[in-house]
Amino acid sequence: MRKNSSKRHFNVAAGIIWKGGKLLITKRPEGGHLSGFWEFPGGKQEGNESLTQCLEREIREELGISIKPSRLLLTVNHEYGSKQVSLHFFECSLLSGQPQVLQCAEIRWVRPEELHLYHMPPPDQKIIPLLLS
Repeated sequence: MRKNSSKRHFNVAAGIIWKGGKLLITKRPEGGHLSGFWEFPGGKQEGNESLTQCLEREIREELGISIKPSRLLLTVNHEYGSKQVSLHFFECSLLSGQPQVLQCAEIRWVRPEELHLYHMPPPDQKIIPLLLS
């Protein structure tokens, strides 16, 4: 992706975490960027960490669980005003723990066909057709 020098670029990793035919989604806390939106959990890449290391760290910090990313499913590039984001969706295995509300407002396990009922940011919406197939 060619980056416009006037826009800050961020790599974000998101986990597609399955359990019993359902997907884990989280609600963003009030008062921040995209507050109140539902999304697939994850966060911004920091320093020299790989995208999978980023995802493992973010999921541990936000939900208190241990996951193992297995494969990259999709990368979506999106602009939010003065920011460019490359959102990388990874299929993940849940290794240990029960998700807890640590750095999000709510968590839900939902069937893929229920995702349309949740207000999700445009980049997260782009993986839904893949999850339904």
